[in-house]
Amino acid sequence: MRCPGTAYNPAVRRILLLVAFLVLGYFAVTTTLVTAWMGRDQRPRVDAIVVLGAAQYNGHPSPIYQARLDHALDLYRSGVAPIMVVTGGRGVAGERFTEGGTGRRWMIEHGVPERSVLVEESSRTTYQNLRGVRELLVPRDLRRVVLVSDPFHMFRAVEQARDVGLEAYSSPTRSSPVSGRPLRMAWAVTREDLAVGGYFLLGLGK
Repeated sequence: MRCPGTAYNPAVRRILLLVAFLVLGYFAVTTTLVTAWMGRDQRPRVDAIVVLGAAQYNGHPSPIYQARLDHALDLYRSGVAPIMVVTGGRGVAGERFTEGGTGRRWMIEHGVPERSVLVEESSRTTYQNLRGVRELLVPRDLRRVVLVSDPFHMFRAVEQARDVGLEAYSSPTRSSPVSGRPLRMAWAVTREDLAVGGYFLLGLGK
């Protein structure tokens, strides 16, 4: 005779199967969206190139941020836009440098005129990056932007940019350290799957 327990309870087993199905379905949908945007390099003529922030170390871009800045500079030199916007606040309280400030100095050092570089340096999330960008651009009657970030980040970034009122296009960097390491990329995509759900379902990250 079987002892009563969840292992033999058909109702519990059905619930567990349903939960597993929903989880697998969720990751199937989000991974499809994330990976579909990883290869979209849209670079029409726009008002501004927006570099989404990443870590900086004592005023020097991290390798991930460096790859984004390099790619954005290539876009600027090819005439995609006359204005560069670099974004990002302090990673932790008390840091001397901001991501946006670090990016601005780097751009100026690499030949972008000071008047052509706008900086947003109070944000902590992608959504805050983009809301700050809107506050810089819209008063100048500018809305059309090309976003520069890592490939796995592009779907959410474009959607959030559109949510704040920008006309956004994607141009992912191809030289990020993440892109050349399959396991690290898989982990990044998984984290992005969770971030996509957190934003669209729960409103997290705003």
